[in-house]
Amino acid sequence: MTPFIAEFIGTMLLILLGNGVVANIVLDKTKGNNGGWLLVNFAWGLSVYAAVVVAGPYSGAHINPAVTIGLAVAGLFEWSMVGPYIAAQMLGAAAGATVVWLTYKDHYFQTDDTDAKLATFCTAPAIRNSFSNVLTEAIATFVLVFVVLYIVGPTFSADNIENGQIGLGSLGALPVALLVTVIGMGLGGPTGYAINPARDLGPRIMHSILPMGKKGSGDWSYSWIPVVGPILGGIAAAGLFLLLQ
Repeated sequence: MTPFIAEFIGTMLLILLGNGVVANIVLDKTKGNNGGWLLVNFAWGLSVYAAVVVAGPYSGAHINPAVTIGLAVAGLFEWSMVGPYIAAQMLGAAAGATVVWLTYKDHYFQTDDTDAKLATFCTAPAIRNSFSNVLTEAIATFVLVFVVLYIVGPTFSADNIENGQIGLGSLGALPVALLVTVIGMGLGGPTGYAINPARDLGPRIMHSILPMGKKGSGDWSYSWIPVVGPILGGIAAAGLFLLLQ
């Protein structure tokens, strides 16, 4: 498996399982309807676990452009590999969202709530305030990247950097799964904690393409926030980590 394929499959699993539980909870006539916020938090954490287990040995399991860019800015990842990694993550996220749609296709057509349908693809703020929403996403992603770097530890192998094996996969799957779970519980309320540009943008694009009856807009005026906020947070976390070494 190449790093590109690993990032594609890892991000696809992340979105398939994470957005899958959202679909199970919010779409009509599912077995898990109204399962609640805690179920969402635990499911996203476990979806990260599944993604890292598969992708980690081959790509470092970044599965998140904010992680990839943050590490590159810190000098811990080759800039020449950033583009291919992000492309794989975006395509994987779009593929994962498509498989969620295939799984719950009948339920999409049975659901009248267009906001609920959109929520199975991407995030939306509880209170719409651009500055606050960007800040929330930046803070949550800062915590993700900063803690991940400390779990990995301050020693980075030159061979690992050259081969792209610096990222979530370097630490093992369970710690980062628990980290994502607590980020959702502690910081996810204002925006739904995208903390990952690919996780939000790739599926949002698929929402505009896939048929599901009445679906409303893709809330594109908000779409830049789950992209810009996480990237800023990832860069800040990598910079502070290096500053403290």
